[in-house]
Amino acid sequence: MADIEIVLTGNVIASAEAALDRDFKVHRLLDIADQAAWLREHSTRIRAIAATNGLPVDAALIAALPNLEIIAGFGVGYDNIDVTEAARRGIIVTNTPDVLTDEVADLTVGLLLATVRQIPQADRFLRAGHWLEKRFPFTATLRGRTIGIFGLGRIGLAIAQRLAAFGVRIIYHNRNKRDDVPYQYIETLPALAETADVLIVATPGGANTHHAIDAHVLSALGPDGILINIGRGSIVDEAALATALQKGIILSAGLDVFEDEPRVPQALIDVENTVLLPHVGSASVFTRDAMGQLMVDNLTAWFAGRGPLTPVPETPVP
Repeated sequence: MADIEIVLTGNVIASAEAALDRDFKVHRLLDIADQAAWLREHSTRIRAIAATNGLPVDAALIAALPNLEIIAGFGVGYDNIDVTEAARRGIIVTNTPDVLTDEVADLTVGLLLATVRQIPQADRFLRAGHWLEKRFPFTATLRGRTIGIFGLGRIGLAIAQRLAAFGVRIIYHNRNKRDDVPYQYIETLPALAETADVLIVATPGGANTHHAIDAHVLSALGPDGILINIGRGSIVDEAALATALQKGIILSAGLDVFEDEPRVPQALIDVENTVLLPHVGSASVFTRDAMGQLMVDNLTAWFAGRGPLTPVPETPVP
């Protein structure tokens, strides 16, 4: 299998990089100055892409690789891959679900608590010496809140199961109602925001959810409302969110993802009622190692003739 040539689109955790180098002949696109020229010369030899957080796997890159068989993504989300074009060409796309579910759900609960109780703000208050002068102001609470989850998939459900232990009411909105959960289904996203006072975004990105959290939804969430986003940055209209935070349309927001990462709007940095994280939901060594290994396992399984382990639903499986 070591003679099979693949391209790696970006940086990846060291354990996965070592496994790729062991099992395949890897070409790192980020190290190639003239990628177009390189692709013209070598394209017919490439049979797979290991897609990380580097270059997008768009229709042009897919078209440039006539013998491409599989695109193995790193992460549960795959909006960096043109899955429609891949499906049209009969190319398999895989992701890394399940192995990161618990880590992201844990982080979400921590982010929610940090946002509600202003934990980072209290830390800055103490470090600046202000506790010598006065008490830290009282904060909001999780008590008595209704948690609305937008996207009750693997991660959304794991979040709900954790938060159920806090004794809060949990409701959700999905494309379709689930019959296997005890939580109330809400027909529309605006109705979810209106009924809840914490809105957790755990749905995938892409065209169908682009700026789904807009000024109307934020207004429905209300002045005691808290927004938590661990899904994709593109789901939230960040300009509308900044306005809502500045004007008290909602109470606060905790964000782990942004639309143009790693660039974060200054308006969100400047307000005090945000907790902002640099997309670290799954970023433990344990979980990133597991994600990287599953990405590699998808490639090795495919080329060993066993088929993909975790194909995304949009792409064909022989």
